[in-house]
Amino acid sequence: MSRRKSHSAKGPTQRQLRVGELVRHKLAEMLARGEIYDDVLASHVVTITEVRMSPDLRLATAYVMPLGGKDTEVVLAALARNSKYVRGEISQAVDLRVAPEVRFREDETFDEVTRIDRLLHSEKVRRDVEKRGDADND
Repeated sequence: MSRRKSHSAKGPTQRQLRVGELVRHKLAEMLARGEIYDDVLASHVVTITEVRMSPDLRLATAYVMPLGGKDTEVVLAALARNSKYVRGEISQAVDLRVAPEVRFREDETFDEVTRIDRLLHSEKVRRDVEKRGDADND
């Protein structure tokens, strides 16, 4: 019987987190320095918010957000076009047996935060909070 632990239920390992952060830093550096030669990327400020590594470290999913959330699809397409170059640069910067394949996805957490913020400030929630406060004071 194998004693190997499954980390999927527990979340990422320390190694996955560390490698993901190294990859994120390298991607951010490449974008900031204009090292990825693409007209679309040259005309947009792009933030790499997070990089999640697969358990075997062969796949890196980079979550990106263009400044202002504009032209996301165009930016993702430009990053995808340049993924082979990016992979090569990451393989030199991060010491791994196999260079991870890099996939780019839109970071939707900003939209989710905005949605939750709107919900919390809605009239219905305000009324419910006030009712609860009145009941607690009785």
